[in-house]
Amino acid sequence: MYVLPALVLYALFLLVPLGQTAWLSLLHWDGLTAATWAGADNYTALLTDPSLRGPFLHAIVLLLFYSALPVALGLLLASALSRFRVRGAAFFRTVLFLPQVLAMVVVGVAWRSILAPDGLLNDALRAVGLDSLTRSWLGDYTWALPSVGAVGTWVETGLCVVLFLAGAQRIPRELYEAARVDGAGPLREFFAVTLPGLRAEIAVALTLTIVAGLRNFDLIYITTSGGPGNATSVPAYEVYHRAFETNEVGAAAAMGMGLTVLIFVLTVTVSRLVEGRNR
Repeated sequence: MYVLPALVLYALFLLVPLGQTAWLSLLHWDGLTAATWAGADNYTALLTDPSLRGPFLHAIVLLLFYSALPVALGLLLASALSRFRVRGAAFFRTVLFLPQVLAMVVVGVAWRSILAPDGLLNDALRAVGLDSLTRSWLGDYTWALPSVGAVGTWVETGLCVVLFLAGAQRIPRELYEAARVDGAGPLREFFAVTLPGLRAEIAVALTLTIVAGLRNFDLIYITTSGGPGNATSVPAYEVYHRAFETNEVGAAAAMGMGLTVLIFVLTVTVSRLVEGRNR
C-alpha cells in the first residue's frame, strides 16, 4: 500500500507512454492519416539505413566527451584537491559545478556564440597569432561533433569532481599513511588507495554521464540542429526531427525504443561491473 501511489504515477507517466511508443514503432504512420502495419521494418531500418544508424554512432563518439573525459578529469582534479591544500578550494568547486545548475539552453546559446566564426574562441586564437586554426567550429564537418562534445565535457566535469571529492572524504586517512610508509608515490597511491575507494562514486558518475550523453537533445538543437548535414545528429534529436518535421512517427518511435535499450544496457553493464568487483 505504501508503494502503490508511487507505482501508479510511475505506470501512468513512464510505463504507459513506453508501451504506446513500442506500439507506434510497429506502424507506418505520419501522425495524421491512418496507420499501416510495419512489423519489424522500422527496427530493420535502424540497422540498415545510414541516416538512422549514423546518429547512434555519433552518440557513441559523444560518450567519450560526456563520460570518459569528465570521469578522467574529475578523478585527476579531485585527487589533486584532496591531496594538496588549495586556497579557495570551495570557490573552485563551485565554479566547476556551475554548469550543472545552468539550463542547457543557456549553455547552448552561450557556447554557440563562443564557437561562432566571429566568436570569442576565434578572437582569442587570432590574438595569439594562431589565425590558421580559426574556423567555423559548429559549421565544420570535421570539428562540429568534437566541438559539441567539448561543451559536454565542460558541463559534466564539475559533477564528477564533486562526486569524487565527496567520496574521497570517506576514504580512511590511515590507508594513505600506510601507503606512504611503504614508499608509495603519488601515482601508486592513487591506483592503490584512491581509485578502489572511489569505485561506487565512479559507477554513479559513469551512469549519470552516460545517460546525459545519450539523451542529449537540447544542446544539439540549440547549437547545430544536427548539422552541418547530419554530422552532429544524435538519436534524441533524430526522434524529434522524424516525428515532428518529416512525419515519420513509426521510425521515430523505433529510434526512441532503440535509444532506451542502449541506455539500459550500458547502465546495467556499468552497475554489474562495479557490483562484481565489490563481491
